[in-house]
Amino acid sequence: MSNPSTESSDAIVFVAGSTGYVGQAVVEELCALGIRTIAHIRPGSSRLKLLAPAMQEQGAVVDTTAWDVDALTETLLREAVTHVFCLIGTTRKQASAEGISGDIYERVDLGLTSMLIAAAAKQEAQPRFVYLSSIGAKPSAGSKYLQARGKVEATLKESGLAHIIARPSFITGPDRDESRPAERIGAVVADGALSLAGLLGGGALKRKYQSTSAKALAKRLINHGLGKDSGIFEGSDLSRTTE
Repeated sequence: MSNPSTESSDAIVFVAGSTGYVGQAVVEELCALGIRTIAHIRPGSSRLKLLAPAMQEQGAVVDTTAWDVDALTETLLREAVTHVFCLIGTTRKQASAEGISGDIYERVDLGLTSMLIAAAAKQEAQPRFVYLSSIGAKPSAGSKYLQARGKVEATLKESGLAHIIARPSFITGPDRDESRPAERIGAVVADGALSLAGLLGGGALKRKYQSTSAKALAKRLINHGLGKDSGIFEGSDLSRTTE
């Protein structure tokens, strides 16, 4: 796996979804590596005042460009962005708090990511695009969440951008600032079953579906994203898949 600290010293990374669980970890890790990091926070977000000072203290530039293709295109050009990390997503609770109604996954997960892909594709020097998807993502999936992620993957593949698609399983940990008890319980139960499977020879299954923490995932996303890798990577260790 490539070492981003030696290969990407001139990288300029735009992180969309920087206030999320994984986004915060990615911003922190990028800054620790001395990589110029632009942490995008939606203007008007309740998390702007809460998280912006800490990100700036870490060394990130906090950006509040509106979610608009032309505005995003201008920002990526002005900042000479070389890599875009799209880590956005939402939950029904978050959407309700932000006044977002209707199909939230279609509007946020698909809609906003598609805007960012379009803005990146318009750059003369196109940035590499790192997209945080999910195990099971496909347009024909049974859940709207996975359908939206699958549609984003298809859009990204058709864009012509050099890209990484990461499909982890559960992303959880005690440091998560948003309470998701169902997800935590699901991760514990799944990890227990997978540990048993590992003992019985199901090592590949365990690696694919075992839960991971934001910090561990952030390191893997950065190594893949700022290195020379491309394609789709799945599981807790983000192993390359042939799909």
